[in-house]
Amino acid sequence: MAWLVLVIAGLLEVVWAVGLKYAAGFTRLWPSVATLTAMVLSVVLLGLAVRALPLGTAYAVWTGIGTVGTVIVGILLFGESASFLRLFCILLIVSGIVGLKLVTSN
Repeated sequence: MAWLVLVIAGLLEVVWAVGLKYAAGFTRLWPSVATLTAMVLSVVLLGLAVRALPLGTAYAVWTGIGTVGTVIVGILLFGESASFLRLFCILLIVSGIVGLKLVTSN
């Protein structure tokens, strides 16, 4: 269950990171509200996950999901680069996330 909570927290990190773009420096009300809500929920869920998972593993997975997800959304929504080297680096992050999951007993 802790892993599911952590994945949801990571996905909410993607939401708030993308929300920052739409909030335009917190000058737009509803995107700002959505961004702040996602931030709070993401951190709360991370806090719940670290009750059962090692802190270092949980934090690395949380930020990894956020990083990979944000890059993918940036490519799909904002036309950011999808160069081979960029995608290869993202693959390395995904490999690290999977590796941490495999070596963590919870």
